[in-house]
Amino acid sequence: MHIGSKIKSLRLKKGLTQEELGERTDLTKGYISQLERELTSPSIETLFSLLEVLGTTPKEFFDEPKKNMKVVYSPADQTTYVNDELKYSIRWLVPRSNENEMEPVHITFSKHGEFKQFEPSLAETFIYVLSGKVEIELGKRTYTASIGESAYYEASDHHRVSNANEGPTELLLVATESYL
Repeated sequence: MHIGSKIKSLRLKKGLTQEELGERTDLTKGYISQLERELTSPSIETLFSLLEVLGTTPKEFFDEPKKNMKVVYSPADQTTYVNDELKYSIRWLVPRSNENEMEPVHITFSKHGEFKQFEPSLAETFIYVLSGKVEIELGKRTYTASIGESAYYEASDHHRVSNANEGPTELLLVATESYL
C-alpha cells in the first residue's frame, strides 16, 4: 500500500495545499511533501491526525477500493418522481446520487411547471436545456436559458427553476453537494 499517495489524493480532494494540511496537523510542508513522495512514513499518531483532518477513518483509508464499481446506468436503475401540483417530473439518473458529490437529474416541466424554491447553500448547479426554455431565479435576479444553452451558478441565494416555455421543457441538471 502506498500511504503517501493515498494521503496526497485525499488532500487534493479536500482542496488543501501541503502547507494547509501541515498547519492543521502541526507538521511542516516539507514533511507532508516527503510523506506524499513515500520518502518517509508517519507514526500511527501522525497518521491518525492526518486522517482526521482529511475527513476519513483508518478503516476507510486502509480498505481496498471497490473493484466492481458500476459505471454505466440503464433506465432500469433510474427513479422517477412526478409532482402533479407543480407540474414537473424528475428522474434521478444515478442511483443514490444524493450520496455522491454530484447529483445528475433529468427534469421535465409541463406548461407553467416549476421546481420548488431552494434555500441558499454552498452547492453549485449546472443546467443544460434539452428542449424548451427555463427561467432561473437567483435571489432577486432572473435569467432565461433556451434549448442548447446551459447555465452554471453557485446556489448561495434562494433559487428556483421554472418553465418559461408555452409547451413542455426538458433539462439536465447537475448539482454538487453543499459541504460546510
